[in-house]
Amino acid sequence: MHLSGDELTGVLPFRDDIVGNPLIPALHGGAVGAFLEVVAAASLITSQELSRLPKPINVAIDYLRPARAHDVFARAQVARSGRRVANVRVEAWQGRRGKPVATLHGHFLIAPALRGGSGE
Repeated sequence: MHLSGDELTGVLPFRDDIVGNPLIPALHGGAVGAFLEVVAAASLITSQELSRLPKPINVAIDYLRPARAHDVFARAQVARSGRRVANVRVEAWQGRRGKPVATLHGHFLIAPALRGGSGE
């Protein structure tokens, strides 16, 4: 992960063991999706100075084109952050940032919910 200002960029180095379709070869969608979720969580941890891992509430991933046998880069943007929930967008690309291979839109719990009104 690389932090520059308020932008966090992650790199998923290509490895043979994350290839899902060896005929193309294309990276497995699960590896790409997990990478996007990690970049989203890392972005929240650094930008919100969280002491705990954010918990995904819902995550939607759009696979736009095959991720080929090259490194994948991803950049996260916190679109909105409240006291308990944050909305994050992540874009992944290879080669040119203008041609994303996948995007993630997710809502993450960033603070524990109140239980029984006691605040604990």
